Amino acid sequence: MRLVILEDYDLASEWAAKYIRNRIITFRPTAQRYFTLGLPTGSTPYACYKKLIEYHKSGDLSFKYVKTFNMDEYVGLPRAHPESYHSYMWNNFFKHVDIDPANAHILDGNAQDLEAECAVFEKDIADAGGIDLFVGGIGPDGHIAFNEPGSSLVSRTRVKTLAKDTIVANARFFGHDLSKVPTMALTVGVGTVMDSREVMIVITGAHKAFALYKAIEDGVNHMWTVSAFQQHPRTIFVCDEDATLELRVKTVKYFKGETETLYTSVLKYFCRS
Repeated sequence: MRLVILEDYDLASEWAAKYIRNRIITFRPTAQRYFTLGLPTGSTPYACYKKLIEYHKSGDLSFKYVKTFNMDEYVGLPRAHPESYHSYMWNNFFKHVDIDPANAHILDGNAQDLEAECAVFEKDIADAGGIDLFVGGIGPDGHIAFNEPGSSLVSRTRVKTLAKDTIVANARFFGHDLSKVPTMALTVGVGTVMDSREVMIVITGAHKAFALYKAIEDGVNHMWTVSAFQQHPRTIFVCDEDATLELRVKTVKYFKGETETLYTSVLKYFCRS
């Protein structure tokens, strides 16, 4: 497990974007060998996506041979709704890069058979050869995707009833009208993400500081589902200074030393390109 600590949200987002770019470029994907990327939505990855778009437009990065699988989608929200995760991904990322729409997989929250939709999603991931890098964010209660407190740490893609706290938190996207907020979602499971060859979780802001503490300094606990990734052989947590406020000073000092080494390595790599 690694913890990369950057000064602020923008630098954390840029580091995450550079890491994704580095992984895709060094993988050298082709029509016979796609790079497979798991992706989140929400406010946290927004700046990261902007950076990836910049890299694509400058000619440094192509998504032609990249397959993506998104973490989640609301149930019953029209795909064209501005708050659907389909809309989020296409408006903020996919339509700005050269990915083949057939290779951008997002769960269908309007499928007639939601359980079957989840099963097909798991099969599609398996058929793609598994996920090379799964990028995620978390909520203040430590949930990843819609795997809220109490979710099984070996869960798979499934239909999930949302907790009241999540519904209240999401009301800001629906004009603060609770009646308009979806109460169910389709989500990948913790086990689904754990199967990935590598996981990068971006955590920013003081409001997520306790969740970061639970993620890396406390034990594995199904009430803080992000803590499961302590057990993944290749997990990178990327955070800003504000998110470290609940960590022990010794922990921060140790990982800041690692961050300087990692940051220098990334800069050296891209200065050569």
